[in-house]
Amino acid sequence: MHTASISLNALICLVALALVFDFMNGFHDAANSIATVVSTGALKPHQAVAWAALFNLLAISVFGFHVARTVGTGIVDPYAIDHRVIFAALLAAIAWNLLTWWMGTPSGSSHALIGGLIGATLAKAGLSALIGAGIVRTAAFIVLSPLFGFVLGIVLMVLMGWVLRGTSVRGADRWMRRLQIVSSALYSLGHGGNDAQKTMGVIWLLLITAGVTEPDHLPAWVVIACYLTIALGTLFGGWRIVRTMDQRITRLRPVGGFCAETSGAFMLFIASAAGIPVSSTHTITSAIVGVGAANRISAVRWGVAGSLIWIWALTLPATALMAAIGWAVSGWFFQAGQRL
Repeated sequence: MHTASISLNALICLVALALVFDFMNGFHDAANSIATVVSTGALKPHQAVAWAALFNLLAISVFGFHVARTVGTGIVDPYAIDHRVIFAALLAAIAWNLLTWWMGTPSGSSHALIGGLIGATLAKAGLSALIGAGIVRTAAFIVLSPLFGFVLGIVLMVLMGWVLRGTSVRGADRWMRRLQIVSSALYSLGHGGNDAQKTMGVIWLLLITAGVTEPDHLPAWVVIACYLTIALGTLFGGWRIVRTMDQRITRLRPVGGFCAETSGAFMLFIASAAGIPVSSTHTITSAIVGVGAANRISAVRWGVAGSLIWIWALTLPATALMAAIGWAVSGWFFQAGQRL
């Protein structure tokens, strides 16, 4: 068994960096939770972010730690890497989040983090340090979660069209806005449950490599800190991405917003129960596309949707490359830090 040599100050700084990523995750992905309720008028923007942040936090009492265990011990071998790997992975994921936020592009924070871990681990320890089963499951859901979200969005829209037949447009919108508040809460619950655990997993991985804890023990303070931080990030919101999801993909009515949120929530609950880190961004965006396509194919701006798919496809290789470079130069960084 190997544990990396790391000073207490460096360990604290890396935990803080992981929480910065957690905050950015909430900030970046706030659009996923609030875009539909804001676009349909179910909630005002400040109400929507507060509602989403509340349910991000309440997820602490609903979900276990299956996703955290996958990220912490199921993607890379904790005893084959060191703190430099985690440092490089976090920097790559944060940089990717900032870049896509600036571009107003909804991308997967989760896959940016996984890509960073894989790239830095390859640079440090080679293929033998990767855990194939965990990577294959995660990679499979990069394709499956958007596909399922798309199909569920269509199915729910067709079902709700049958349920609401004979109801006036005004009456349907009034009821759907109320139901959207519930579906938004469920989606935010699933978002907090799946995404906060990814940062938990990284901090857990860091503590294992430093010899502070074991693979069968996740400290309670890590859980509490990660849920509080992602909720705070959501509270600040990422408004550039809200505009993309609200206006550029398709126009939503309240029934469409309800169907998209419900589809996304269902997928996140299933993935969290199975311990699979999925992208809440991919799931809700594809559900919105499905809802638009259920109305009519021309209602979706397919050029925008296609450009998002390209960004999603680039996330893993781009962050892996960034993290590999980051690991290569991180030795100098930590040496300089020790001299100060």
